[in-house]
Amino acid sequence: MKVVAINGSPKSKGNTFHSLQIVCEDLEKEGIETSILHVGHMQLMDCISCNRCKEGYCVYNDDILMNMIDEIYKADGLLIGSPVYYSGISGTLKNFLDRLFYASRGRMRHKVAAGVAIPRRSGGMSAFDQMNNYFLISEMLIAPSYYWNVIHGATPGQVLEDAEGISILRNLARNMSWLIKVKEATKDTVPNPQAYPRSWMNFIR
Repeated sequence: MKVVAINGSPKSKGNTFHSLQIVCEDLEKEGIETSILHVGHMQLMDCISCNRCKEGYCVYNDDILMNMIDEIYKADGLLIGSPVYYSGISGTLKNFLDRLFYASRGRMRHKVAAGVAIPRRSGGMSAFDQMNNYFLISEMLIAPSYYWNVIHGATPGQVLEDAEGISILRNLARNMSWLIKVKEATKDTVPNPQAYPRSWMNFIR
């Protein structure tokens, strides 16, 4: 059982990393393997809606990026962390997620997911909602905590002073590990449901 965490900050060891590390440490205590992939510093092209991903992968076939995507598709859970820029996730992270999810073709379905937003002061809920939209449209199982996954900090490491934020993330780790274990324990007795056949309709025809 494994969770892959995505660091969407340009800083490899900033507040986003520390926030993800809090969750990953507690997942490891529950017997869930974790890894943190840093994408926030990468130069990533945005999705151009070419639909080449119908062949399996994004048209921008960068080996480093493809290795990351393969690791995510094979994992049981996905944890995404982002700093908050103008009440949204970082631009590089959005490019990565657009390409990851659009090319997934059902490979994210029923994985356990969670997002963490790291603002200095405000805008965290908008960024948190933005991450959840990727999960919901992909039929992922969103792990909850007893409050929204927003933790505050400005300078690197300052999130470690947000006691309530830390407790939210540690509780998130417990719920996330529980969902993954339930899925693993019931995979042979309660198979995933078949998707209902989808209908398509444009509003302007």
